[in-house]
Amino acid sequence: MTRLRILFVTDLAYEARGRRYGDEDVDLTRRLREHVDLALCHPRDAAALMDAFDVVVVRNSGPVLGYQAAHDAFRDRALATGMPVFTELTGRGDQAGKQYLLELGAAGYPVIPTVSSPTDLDRLPVVDEYAVKPRLGADSHGLRFLSAAEVRALADDDLLIQPRIPFAYEVSFYFVDDRFQYALYAPDPTQRWELAPYSATPDDLAFADRFIAWNPIRHGIQRVDACRAPSGELMLVELEDLNPYLSLHLVTEAQRVAFVAAMVASITGLARG
Repeated sequence: MTRLRILFVTDLAYEARGRRYGDEDVDLTRRLREHVDLALCHPRDAAALMDAFDVVVVRNSGPVLGYQAAHDAFRDRALATGMPVFTELTGRGDQAGKQYLLELGAAGYPVIPTVSSPTDLDRLPVVDEYAVKPRLGADSHGLRFLSAAEVRALADDDLLIQPRIPFAYEVSFYFVDDRFQYALYAPDPTQRWELAPYSATPDDLAFADRFIAWNPIRHGIQRVDACRAPSGELMLVELEDLNPYLSLHLVTEAQRVAFVAAMVASITGLARG
């Protein structure tokens, strides 16, 4: 059987705080090459190169704000030509910006309270500081912690505002398609990327599954990021469906093997339509 030709989009040189994008993708592509033919390219080159491949796999390509025009050109061309992209371009999470936090909150999902304008600050819990971030931001770009008075003085409405609450920890649930793979958490709230294995309970998985079910992606990788509120419940912080870092070096070898197998099966299914 002819092996699939994969264009693997990554920025090996991107310097992410607390993460090693290049190392993760070097190891991941080493494992994928056992199953597919594969070439790497920078996200700026994806639109020009993708026609020679069966599937484009977008991995640790960095925040698209750094190459927005190239990303838009790639996305437009992929949609116009029907090129299969993994993760599929139907995502309603970070692929489309962070306004989904507003939509999910309005629909009653367990989401960290979020508003989109300083004039709506009174709809949030009263806290000492608020997290303010661009609606299209990523990787903490543009994130600020401001007092209520500072927030009310902002003139920009193209942002998201959330209360800075004293959560117990952050936890991430990693999925291929709709299948849970593993979970990791940050025991110290001040060290987001100092992660450790997390044993997800049935209630935890039911929480994460709600957001996976809401997002119309059949083939791809998603990471559900949540925080444990002081009252004990989980609240969604981010639904990362564009290029989530996987922290694969922190899971067991058996989990890495299972993750790659699920990824290969999903990519194959995507290529077959």
